[in-house]
Amino acid sequence: MRPNFPVRLGPAEETLIAQLKSVGADQVAERITVAGLPTRRVEAYHYTDLKTLLRTVPALGQPANEASAPALRIPGAYTLMIANGVIQNASTAPAGVIVGKADGGVLTTRDDLLVSVSNALTNSALTLTLENSVDPVIQIERRIEGEAAHMADAVKVFVADGATATIVETFSGSDAAHVGNHATYIALGKGAVLTHITVDLNARAATHFATNEYHLADGAKLRTLTIHLGAGLSRTNVYPTLGGAESHADITGLNLVADGQHADITMETRHAVPHTSSQPLFKSISRGRSRAVVQGKLIVARDAQKTDAKFMHQGLMLSDEAEILSKPELEIYADDVVCGHGSTCGKLDEDSLFYLLSRGIPKAEAETMLVRGFIAELLDPVEDFELNEALQGIVDGWLLSGN
Repeated sequence: MRPNFPVRLGPAEETLIAQLKSVGADQVAERITVAGLPTRRVEAYHYTDLKTLLRTVPALGQPANEASAPALRIPGAYTLMIANGVIQNASTAPAGVIVGKADGGVLTTRDDLLVSVSNALTNSALTLTLENSVDPVIQIERRIEGEAAHMADAVKVFVADGATATIVETFSGSDAAHVGNHATYIALGKGAVLTHITVDLNARAATHFATNEYHLADGAKLRTLTIHLGAGLSRTNVYPTLGGAESHADITGLNLVADGQHADITMETRHAVPHTSSQPLFKSISRGRSRAVVQGKLIVARDAQKTDAKFMHQGLMLSDEAEILSKPELEIYADDVVCGHGSTCGKLDEDSLFYLLSRGIPKAEAETMLVRGFIAELLDPVEDFELNEALQGIVDGWLLSGN
């Protein structure tokens, strides 16, 4: 509905409108002209008011033919790279992996501005078809190079029936005030098993937006892990749809935020058919004057009887100025289900800390040990040793940095 009063547009909105019109996305531009960027009045952005947080948007980035080395090295991984929206030359793919390219955006149209902008500004998408199980980890590095730039890129993956794989996406770039809008669409065939991990390793000056969309067929098993720790402002939308009987999703995420950062993971898991299950688990650690947000909605369709879904968010505040916000939701239209949600937030357990101190362990080391224990539930299920070590290294680096 068009408001009865004009919306005052800021510099970020004016720039976005001009960029969208330059690529012929007039409808998306009109939406911003009429309503502006999402504010706290938009329920899905209640804790991440983009009109306030996103003050400026840089010029659209230029294609890059060369890129720096990946920000995260995973020994033995098969690595692909997208730099400034351009798919770089890849080495020979493992058996059963078909690498290609498709035009345009990859996300399903929905009422979310980040999704609309992503689809409008994406020129081409990296496509992966996994015809059978893939042994090495597949790493996709998505970088924004050069001076501050606004970039949109996309990845589309199909995992064949019965195939097993692990895909890691890392997001990084030069030390500039980039705005990245990244899209990933993954379809799992019958009985497919996939681990999908995304890690924000951007510079603090950057803004990181991502949307991960999943579709699960009969018997498919999905495990995801979203890690925020780099960009000053970050938001990842996670949209799994369990469309096959006996499909299961473990949707997990970790916000690691320090002074001045704002990180948001927003999930909407849709159980569309009977006999599906999911277990979303998110953790947030905030220190300094920072904010971590987790919004999680479980939607159970009218015909999705025998659904088993439980959502949990746990927060750990390491300073008096830290802020952790949680909004779990259930939207249930079936009557024969087992669903629930929970949220907890607090500081380090004083008794546990006292126990470690009484054993002669320095306070800083004792606190780090407790935080590692808090996070372990998310990292331990990552079975690949080299990948697990790399992720542990990222977390340890954040813990020890103090920034």
